[in-house]
Amino acid sequence: MPLSVNEQKKTGQMREVWHRLVRNKTAMVGLIVISLLILMSVFAPLIVSYDSVRETNAEEKYQPPSAEHPFGTDDMGRDYFARIVYGGRASLSIGFICVAVAMSIGLILGASAAYFSGAADSIIMRIMDVLSCIPSILLALVIVAALGPGLVNLIIAITISTVPTFTRVIRASVLPIVGQDFIEAARACGTRHPRIVLRHILPNAMGPIIVQATMALSQIIIAAAGLSFIGMGIQPPAPEWGAMLSNARTYIMTSPYLIIFPGIFIVLAALSLNLLGDGLRDALDPRLRD
Repeated sequence: MPLSVNEQKKTGQMREVWHRLVRNKTAMVGLIVISLLILMSVFAPLIVSYDSVRETNAEEKYQPPSAEHPFGTDDMGRDYFARIVYGGRASLSIGFICVAVAMSIGLILGASAAYFSGAADSIIMRIMDVLSCIPSILLALVIVAALGPGLVNLIIAITISTVPTFTRVIRASVLPIVGQDFIEAARACGTRHPRIVLRHILPNAMGPIIVQATMALSQIIIAAAGLSFIGMGIQPPAPEWGAMLSNARTYIMTSPYLIIFPGIFIVLAALSLNLLGDGLRDALDPRLRD
């Protein structure tokens, strides 16, 4: 079935964005690195058995990196490579879940504020102003302190602290589109509000939203690691990069590899996402098109 004119136009725009992204070497490095980290997390059971994460061996404690244990062993004799691999699954999962939920809530609030304006806009944005007055990491810390440490509470806390940013970005992206002639034409035809927003407005505002999601994912991974580092996130013995950093503080002088490896992976994940986000921003910016 042949594509419609609009579908052909969108396909052409996507190809143009992809070609611009491919020409950005730093963005492609970021894409490759984060893709490898995601593949490592998804296929973790094929890389190393989960039993290696839990099995302790007092005779193999503090072993430096070797052929048998590429990243060495920790204070309980557990294979550190296995814990890094499965820790990535936890850290990246938290990031993607928080971004997905926060972006969904932000889409509803931001699009509603921009589309309906008036009282709805004032109420929604004043609530976002109140939440924005508190630094996001501090707000997440307060929420997780009230709810208690743990994976679910960590996700709830980081999601709530991320919603104001998404709401503001989405509102700013939707506002210029709401007043366009094709939106007025859709209203005149009697099209329902949800269909107008989902079918006509959001597809034309996805560029800044995608960039924000990529940047937020990097920030959330760091925030989750930071909260776990101070004991307010995922609790031992579950592997998570931030919690592993916290546990390794005691052995920084005697076994520095225990803090080096999780630190490297946190930096790689955050840096690769930032590089990819910068590349997406440039590729999606119409002012930078050749």
